[in-house]
Amino acid sequence: MIKKIGIGVGILAVVLLAAFLYLNYRNRTLSPHGTVSIENNNLKVSLSYSRPSVRGRLIFGDKSLGALQPNNEYWRLGANEATEITFNKDVKVNGALLKAGSYRLYAIPKADGFELIFNTELGRFGAFEPNHGADVLTTFVPFNKPVNPVEQFTIEMNNQDSGVNVVFSWSDRVWILPVTL
Repeated sequence: MIKKIGIGVGILAVVLLAAFLYLNYRNRTLSPHGTVSIENNNLKVSLSYSRPSVRGRLIFGDKSLGALQPNNEYWRLGANEATEITFNKDVKVNGALLKAGSYRLYAIPKADGFELIFNTELGRFGAFEPNHGADVLTTFVPFNKPVNPVEQFTIEMNNQDSGVNVVFSWSDRVWILPVTL
């Protein structure tokens, strides 16, 4: 009897492990990992995130319309793990001072732009809201409409005279976060 229970528990453990590995792989293929980094005027900025796709869904908008990411609600700026950004120097983010270091970066979409929040809580899965007591900077940036909709969430960085622009684009929105020394 004990031997049968042991075999049953062993089979259950193998099935659960296989299911976990499959779902983890599936999430990674649907929202692959992305990284971007840039250096300008001795300023180094790097960012790590996951890249979900639109796949025919309404991404931004009202909750009543079934938006994947409703206005005025926490968004991890991607999928899977939390998006993290690192600066090697103290910077001004959209004009506000931010110390050198690594931060969790998340957003709250609005009807006319994005509230971007920098948080010191690192290494957590992004689906869970961060401890808002660890927020160190909140800034607002408006969005524009791209010429063509963007299927897969993308973050790029471009050199500017006194720093870099971090450019976010997905679905029917593009927004730019200026980072300067």
